Amino acid sequence: MATASVTRLTADHRDQVVIAGSHGGLIAAYLAAKSGVRAVILNDAGVGLDDAGIAGLGYLNGIGMAAATVDAWSARIGDGEDALACGLISHVNSIAAALGIRAGMAAVDAAQRLCRAPLPHSVPPPVHEAAYPLLTQPDCRPVWGLDTVSLAAPAHDGSVILTGSHGGLLDGQAAAALKCTAQAAVFNDAGIGKDNAGIGRLAALETRAIAGATVDARTARIGDARSSWDTGIISRCNDTAFRAGARPGMEAQAFARLFIAF
Repeated sequence: MATASVTRLTADHRDQVVIAGSHGGLIAAYLAAKSGVRAVILNDAGVGLDDAGIAGLGYLNGIGMAAATVDAWSARIGDGEDALACGLISHVNSIAAALGIRAGMAAVDAAQRLCRAPLPHSVPPPVHEAAYPLLTQPDCRPVWGLDTVSLAAPAHDGSVILTGSHGGLLDGQAAAALKCTAQAAVFNDAGIGKDNAGIGRLAALETRAIAGATVDARTARIGDARSSWDTGIISRCNDTAFRAGARPGMEAQAFARLFIAF
């Protein structure tokens, strides 16, 4: 079964092999395991800083769940159907490897083998995702860290957001790029990948006059907004951000400060 994101898993996915467009980090792995799937194939998001884009594989190994990732350059992040049709396996955990799954294998073939995977033997340990202030100054817009963009809410309207999520559109749907009207928003570029999918939200935000940017996945851990704040370096930005002075190569903190004045 293919899905754009592990956030869309339902009871219908229980005990199934799922190919999801989500990154292969800890949060996505936890949500997949929590939903009760048998095995999962995710996107390696360019692997990135501290191997964060595939960190979920070892995490799932610990509960006895088979897992693998597809190469971000073989399938669009945020698009499970593309992963199923075109994805090539890049990394596997030991349980998947025992089933004969190897790097370079077509994801569709790997999924068939994963149907023989044992069910996980234990409950997944919690992986917490949170929204938290990164910068607050008098008479300035707040800067929020959101470990996942799904935490964006009307309460963040008018603020500056740094999110740990990838910058891809789920199933290519521009309307779902950001569920609030932020002044500016930063995502992880997930290695950019096939069809520039890892930066797909930037054009969608441009149509709403929201300054958008991504940090290079090699400079910040995907799924970790604080990592983007601490060490993230901007890789791409949309025209609205560019007109405000944003440039690739600048620090994420410097980007955020461009937009905090009212």
